[in-house]
Amino acid sequence: MKHLTKLADLSKEEILDILNLADQLKYEYQHDLPHRRLEGKTLAMIFSKASTRTRVSFEAGMYQLGGYALFLSGNEIQLRRGEPIEDTAKVLSRYVQAIMIRTFDQSEVELLAEHSEIPVINGLTDYCHPCQVLADLMTIREYKKTFKDLKLCYVGDGNNMANSLIVGCVRLGIKICIACPKGYEPDAKLVEWGKESGLLTIERDVILGAADADVLYTDVWASMGQEAEAAERKLIFKGYQINDGVMKVAKPDAIVLHCLPAHRGEEITAEVMKKHSQEIFDQAENRLHAQKAVLVRAMQKPQK
Repeated sequence: MKHLTKLADLSKEEILDILNLADQLKYEYQHDLPHRRLEGKTLAMIFSKASTRTRVSFEAGMYQLGGYALFLSGNEIQLRRGEPIEDTAKVLSRYVQAIMIRTFDQSEVELLAEHSEIPVINGLTDYCHPCQVLADLMTIREYKKTFKDLKLCYVGDGNNMANSLIVGCVRLGIKICIACPKGYEPDAKLVEWGKESGLLTIERDVILGAADADVLYTDVWASMGQEAEAAERKLIFKGYQINDGVMKVAKPDAIVLHCLPAHRGEEITAEVMKKHSQEIFDQAENRLHAQKAVLVRAMQKPQK
């Protein structure tokens, strides 16, 4: 794996390889077994967007792998003062072994990767969130043991999470339904690609979308950078919520996932959040393990 700018960079086989390694790293972590696979390596972490899980999981993950994570605020480096991304890529390539960037515009990640001599990992953009979906897939397999014959229903805004979930599900053969209001669909090209696979459907009615689902998934109605739209979005997305009524039409053993932070009473009720907190916080923990697997595959030299 050279870069992870979006989940579509990875084949089905590469995704499964990362998930298998993530399972192994989680086992070693939980049993206090050393797994310092990146001894002496340094990761530069560029943050133009605030973060809890992304920063802590990458920083802790690098430490546990024997490496070092360098936090670079977007407001403190020359990138925000007019230095071309191309120059930043070339300079960091001389200092560190990989770059993780969490920013707004997908084109920044693509340009950084184009001019970087080291791996670039997308920690989140407005277009996609590949590392989160790798953790999601890891969690689904932990609970369901397989990806075969599964259905996932995503409820809410067709945002970066929906975009990456479409790619992850289609790659692994999972049926996916996006239940969203008209005008808030995922990226049009991804929707076309997903529908061609026969695995993606778009639904306006949450109850119809959630019927017989094995996995229910949601995200906040207003993402970072959309704060000015929050009041309007509350009206538009009213009803696009995982609640007891939605749970009743899903399969009895359906799990609930949320990429967090969660706004109880909006996209998910407090009752559903509490009942399914185990899988949701397992999912949050799995960011650590899935990202460690990405780092190892990106930064560790293959064994001869």
